[in-house]
Amino acid sequence: MGLIRDRHGTYYAQRKVPERLQEAVARVLNSEKAKQVFLKKSLGTKVLKEANVAATHVLADFNRTLARAEALLKERPAISSLSDAQIKRMAEFYYALVLAADEEERQEGTGSEPIFQSVAEQLAAAGIEFNTPFKVGELPEAGLSDREVFKRTHALSEDLPDAMAALAKGDVTHVRLDLEELLDEFQLNLDRKSQSYRRLGMAVLSARVRGLKDIKQRNSGEPIPTPQLGETTAHSASGTLREAFEGWKKERERPAGTEHEYGRAVEMFIQLHGDVAIADMRRSHARAYREALQLVPKIRKGALLKASLPELSEYGRARPTVAKVSPGTVNKQLGAVQAIAGWGRHHGLVPDDMPWSNPFDEMRLDEEQSEREPFDARDLQIIFDAPLFTEHKLPTGAKGDAGVWLPLLALFAGARQAEYAGLRVSDVRADEETGVPLMWFTRDTKAGRRLKTKTSERVVPVHPQLITLGFLKYVEARRKDGDKAWLFPTVAPDQKGALSAWSKWWGRYLRDDVGITDPNKVYHSFRHGFQDALRRTSPDEELRDALTGRSSGKSVGRTYGAKAMLQRWGAKVLKRAVDDISYPGLDLTRILPLGKPLSTRGTKVSR
Repeated sequence: MGLIRDRHGTYYAQRKVPERLQEAVARVLNSEKAKQVFLKKSLGTKVLKEANVAATHVLADFNRTLARAEALLKERPAISSLSDAQIKRMAEFYYALVLAADEEERQEGTGSEPIFQSVAEQLAAAGIEFNTPFKVGELPEAGLSDREVFKRTHALSEDLPDAMAALAKGDVTHVRLDLEELLDEFQLNLDRKSQSYRRLGMAVLSARVRGLKDIKQRNSGEPIPTPQLGETTAHSASGTLREAFEGWKKERERPAGTEHEYGRAVEMFIQLHGDVAIADMRRSHARAYREALQLVPKIRKGALLKASLPELSEYGRARPTVAKVSPGTVNKQLGAVQAIAGWGRHHGLVPDDMPWSNPFDEMRLDEEQSEREPFDARDLQIIFDAPLFTEHKLPTGAKGDAGVWLPLLALFAGARQAEYAGLRVSDVRADEETGVPLMWFTRDTKAGRRLKTKTSERVVPVHPQLITLGFLKYVEARRKDGDKAWLFPTVAPDQKGALSAWSKWWGRYLRDDVGITDPNKVYHSFRHGFQDALRRTSPDEELRDALTGRSSGKSVGRTYGAKAMLQRWGAKVLKRAVDDISYPGLDLTRILPLGKPLSTRGTKVSR
């Protein structure tokens, strides 16, 4: 059920989206389509038995997508009150709309003059006589015709007295339709029987009277300006994005690189939209920011180094062949502004009684697949047959134990360089219930230990091969310096630039000493190989994502964390998945065991 095959025989999971949910599903998936009629995903196999196993998880993800679409369709939470600031802001917005509509008609006409002229031409052609005080046979080059001026003046002579009479009586039903449109514009579901609804109605009714009086003055030739809609929506009690950023910086000390990155993203947003009040941020702001970022040139020299975002995007738009920044870079900058806006919302820069949702939700771009490739069996054999592992000859750039353990750990645990560099001795410990040795990857921003994403927080059992090679003995030897000691102190977060230098050394070592010159094969290739090996041991996609700290982006439910992993699967299930990892054709028997830190007994070489 739910399985189809393409013309090549590969199985797909597919589900028809109910018609009432198709638009909502398209929004959930951030699709360019107006409607999503089908949910479809390749299962990557031509074997029915394997497809049935894989489809279980894919169809569950489809269910979660449909559930999120259902949530979007639910009625907005009802509120019973509005603040004075909200009512004032909405009334000013309405007043600006009235004058803006009037100004547009004065510039473009009402659209009725061509119809009038067409009818006059048809009557004349049919020989039917008619009388009209207005010109026949020509359209005004710009603005309103005499007939349109007359019609508008007559309509105003009725509309203004009616609005004034309604205001005198307090009859807000006079603007009921306008109120509904205004509440929809501000995404509010206000109780129509509440006192705030009447107060808002009176404010809007007053704005209508004021607007119609100003239109009457315009009719007599008075220059009445139209307020800008952007300015009227900014007059709220909400703090601005820059205020949120300043508060975020003062909250606690943060890494200089992170502060600079977030500050740059916020500044570019302000360059495009101004210092917007957080309560006034809309999805249109986020969408325009994303589109501008996508046009930024990847390489910027000369004047472009100091150019603003509007200037950079215009430069990129005029040069479609110039390479642009990657989707990953765009997502980082979107995420930075989202984080600052969210911080402001949670720290009182948006009034508590003002409904607000983060406009950056679901705005991330699909990132391009990495071109990095896993090492094949021949590559791995060459790497681990090198003197670094078989004789413990340590090049200076290897930084001692890190040069040997980081590749081995990546082979059997699949983590990133920075994740290993950030491990403390206390992060390798046995599970209390089962005694299974685990590596805990958690964040500690104060110590400079960061993870790529929230989903990167996880536990990974220690593979038996690592135990055979002496990893747990190495940990115990390091424990003599205390549980808080860094596991690999030469590349730890408190050694500025050390991990970056190690990474560059590994790239040169792999290319020049080992002889693997394929530019797509790097340290991260171990992680790709681990993911492939894990697929062979477990059909459970969610378990694999949890062990590798990956996020599929399909559901909030796919974000686990270390403790939640143990609660869901238990240490024994995690251990079974990791223990079964193997690399057919790879022989590691030549590697010397590492029972204690190499700094006490290893041989160093200059390279």
